[in-house]
Amino acid sequence: MTASFTPTWTLSGFGDEIHEDPRIQIAVLQALGAQHIEVRSAWGINIVELDDARLEELRALLAEQEMGVSAIASPLGKVDITSDFDAELARLDRAINAAKVLNSRYIRIFSFYYGEGVDVDSIREPVIERLTRFAEIAQAAGIVLLHENEKDIYGDTPARVLDLITSVNSPALRVAWDNANYVQVGAVPFDDGFEDLRPYLEYLQVKDALASDHSVVAAGEGDGQLRETLGALASDGFAGFASLEPHLSDAFATGGFSGAAAFGRAARAFRGLTDELGVTLK
Repeated sequence: MTASFTPTWTLSGFGDEIHEDPRIQIAVLQALGAQHIEVRSAWGINIVELDDARLEELRALLAEQEMGVSAIASPLGKVDITSDFDAELARLDRAINAAKVLNSRYIRIFSFYYGEGVDVDSIREPVIERLTRFAEIAQAAGIVLLHENEKDIYGDTPARVLDLITSVNSPALRVAWDNANYVQVGAVPFDDGFEDLRPYLEYLQVKDALASDHSVVAAGEGDGQLRETLGALASDGFAGFASLEPHLSDAFATGGFSGAAAFGRAARAFRGLTDELGVTLK
């Protein structure tokens, strides 16, 4: 008799969607059953702007609470393509340092905004050149970059994400899959992109959105095909991180906010889906 397979995923979440204070971030995530956190900011300071003393304070706090770090949620590449590339390389150095200090192998990145009226195809070559350089540096440091499909950047649609990943062609660049963001650029996430992008999908960002007005809703309450996506991942052996990024109260250029209560509602909605699919969250 063949033993039944129970998929197990590691639950995490963007702590700064809960509160600025990392102690409160950790407490809420642990109350929701998570032993990992995705660090975008602490004490209201972005992770790439934390000085060494603050970074060490955060490391000690996480160690004290036995909390792992699933990823460094950097703002790398979340600037216009015409921005100073040396400044982005400096931010990459800070993100890699943070990943080393906090013992995470993942750094989330983006693939550059472009100005109003600019043809997106015209920035393809410089975007690929920049992400190739990022990947070279990350690979040398033993880090994996996770590209998020943010709206209004080059890699916002499934087709362009696939183009980026295959063109850079590096084991240090992989996909952070976000169903809600795909909805917000007019894609039907699972139908339009899952099959092609699954070989590169290494990290799941959990949120959903309505196609009618692009508003963000809890997992399973929108048009992001969360059930189809999660079901396919459960069936094919995915065993990575699932990171809650609810955006239920506010969304802005550098991230979003939910607050503890809404974050808890988002976590329960996601756990309801994974329970239906027989996925264990640890």
